[in-house]
Amino acid sequence: MGADVARRLLRIKRLAWVLDAAFRVPGTRFRVGLDALIGLFPGGGSALMGLVSLYIVWEAWRMGMSRGVLARMVANVVLETAVDTVPVAGDIFDAAFKANLRNVALIERELNGRR
Repeated sequence: MGADVARRLLRIKRLAWVLDAAFRVPGTRFRVGLDALIGLFPGGGSALMGLVSLYIVWEAWRMGMSRGVLARMVANVVLETAVDTVPVAGDIFDAAFKANLRNVALIERELNGRR
C-alpha cells in the first residue's frame, strides 16, 4: 500500500469513527456518532450526513477500489440515508447500521486482498 493510500485510509477511518461511533451511550456499550445525532434534526439532517458519507465513497474511488466495492458502498449510504428519513425507526436504524464503518471495512478488505 502506498503512502498516499495509507494517509487516505487513516483519514476516512477517523471520519467514519466520528460519524458512527464517537460517543458511548451512557450505561451501555453502544456507541453513536455525529451521523445519528445530526440525523435527528428534521429538514435535511439525514441528507447532509448522506453527502458526508459519500465523501468516503469518493476517497475509495480515488484509492482505486473496484466497481463492486464502490457499488456496495453507495448502496450502504443510500440505504442508511433513505431509512433515516423515517422518524424514530430510521434514527434507530441509522445508529445501528453504521454505513461509514461498514464502508471502511469494505475498503480495508479490498486493500488486504491486493497484498
